[in-house]
Amino acid sequence: MPAQPANRLRGAYVELDDLLALRFRPLAEPRAASSVVSARGGTRLSRQRGRGVDFSEVRLYQPGDDVRTIDWRVTARKNVPHTKVFREERERLTLVVVDQTQSMFFGSRERLKSVAAAELGALLCWRAIRHNDRVGGLVIGNREVAIHKPYRNVKQLARLLGDLARYNRRLAPGDPTPDRAHLVDALMRVRRLARAHYRIYFVSDFEPMGDHWRDTFRALARHNEVVALRVFDPLERELPPADQYTVSDGRERWQFDAGDERLRARYRARYEHDVTAFETLCRNHQVATAALATDDDVQRAVGWL
Repeated sequence: MPAQPANRLRGAYVELDDLLALRFRPLAEPRAASSVVSARGGTRLSRQRGRGVDFSEVRLYQPGDDVRTIDWRVTARKNVPHTKVFREERERLTLVVVDQTQSMFFGSRERLKSVAAAELGALLCWRAIRHNDRVGGLVIGNREVAIHKPYRNVKQLARLLGDLARYNRRLAPGDPTPDRAHLVDALMRVRRLARAHYRIYFVSDFEPMGDHWRDTFRALARHNEVVALRVFDPLERELPPADQYTVSDGRERWQFDAGDERLRARYRARYEHDVTAFETLCRNHQVATAALATDDDVQRAVGWL
């Protein structure tokens, strides 16, 4: 067995070997079972009741119940017909959507947002495979989208992780941000693939916010379980300690004084406004959400789910 990876991936880029090695990292289990189910038999318990392999309870016989499920011992003891009820096994279809566009190519501590997103997305995929679920995903790059339908197969998952590493390593300083039409098209592909009974994870900084996210969440959350995992860098939340700084996007340079209290207050207020708007959007459409800073332990976010 390969050596377990470090506490978290670091740096500006990831390699496929990094993502494959995450298979052997101990993971927190989900906090609670979900009611999202599919129409196929599988290895997860649903809250639907019917004939299956796991016994649920004994209750009074009702007209229409299958006589083969009558519990004769309880019936004889109480002199009233009772029947056994079983919980059906259902499999979960998992879809992991990972953003590897230009806005993710940023970080001030330990690693970039794109690396944190790649690690989190890979861990979610490996946990689904560990539970014997079918897992697929989409990787959204600056110019292309890699689509992988769900399979319960390590080889197919390795292909998805290969595209994730490849798109991650294509990011470079100074590259232009993809236009909105590219992101809208990518999200439409998610909607066409996940029609119902999926658990869908979105791993992104959700920048830029807009109607495309609202429309996607509203459409998908009707028949699926949707989780939005927002990746951010601490520098996006708070300016660095007071000093004179020079920043660049690879083409232009700016200087600012981080000791300006009014500037610091406006900077923090804008961040909090954007976070509140995003959380309100998720709450309005029944989308679960969590946040992960680039210097956070990914295990914390995975354990929340």
